[in-house]
Amino acid sequence: FTHSSYGRRFHAHKLQELLPTGMISRQMLIDLEEQLGRVGQATNVNVVIIRASGTVFSAGHDLREILGHDAGDVRALFQQCARTMSVIRHLPQIVIAEVAGIATAAGCQLVAACDLAIASETAQFATPGVKIGYFCASPSVQVARNVPRKKVAEMLFTGDFISAADAQASGMVNRVVPEEALAVASWQFAQQIARWSLPVLAAGKEFLHQQLEMTEEGAAQYGVEYMTRQSPTPDAMEGMTAFLEKRAPQWSDR
Repeated sequence: FTHSSYGRRFHAHKLQELLPTGMISRQMLIDLEEQLGRVGQATNVNVVIIRASGTVFSAGHDLREILGHDAGDVRALFQQCARTMSVIRHLPQIVIAEVAGIATAAGCQLVAACDLAIASETAQFATPGVKIGYFCASPSVQVARNVPRKKVAEMLFTGDFISAADAQASGMVNRVVPEEALAVASWQFAQQIARWSLPVLAAGKEFLHQQLEMTEEGAAQYGVEYMTRQSPTPDAMEGMTAFLEKRAPQWSDR
C-alpha cells in the first residue's frame, strides 16, 4: 500500500509491500498502524488517502499466515488487524480509500474502515470467506456498518463480487470514476476536505462515529452538548465572524 497525506503541503510514505498480489500481511498492518500513528501527530495534514501500489487494492489476508498456524498466531494476526482499523477510526485526519482493482475480505474491510472511499468503475468488492470455508467475520464488522443488513448478508453468504456502481448504491463507496481519472479525482476529493480546519474535522469525525452507536434520543442530546461545547472554540468563532463579515476565514491550524 501507499498512503498519501494531504494538507497544506504534500508528503507521502511508501509502506512495505510484502506480496505483489496485494495481500494484507501482519507486518503490513503493523507498518500501516505505525505510519498512520505518525500522521496522526501531524498538525499540517488534514486528509489521508490510502491506495494500493499495484493494480489490486487488496486480496485480503495472506492465508499462509493462517493455515497451519496455532491459535495464538492467528489471534495475533486478527488482533493486529482490529487495532489497525481502530487507528483509522480514531485518526484525527479524514481517511479516504482510493480503490482500483479488487478489494476482498480484509481489503474490503479496510475500505469500509476508511471515512470515505472513491473507486474506479472497474473496481470490485467481496467478502468471499464462505468460498474457502472461513467466514469473513472480522471484515463483516466494518462492512456491516457501511452497507444495509440485507446487502451485507448477500455479500457474506454468497461471497460474490459486487461492482463499484453497486458498492456506491449500497453506501460503501462515495464516488465512482473512470479508472484513468481515479488518482486525480481522489486528490480533488481530498482537496475539498483539506481546506477546512483540522480541529473541526477531527472533532466532527469523533462526533459522527460516537453518535452512530447511540440511540436517536441519546445522539440528539450528545449533539446539543457538542454544539454548545464547540461554539466558543477559536475556529467556530472565526468561521461565524468571517461569514458575517463576508470574508474567508483564517483557521487556527494555518
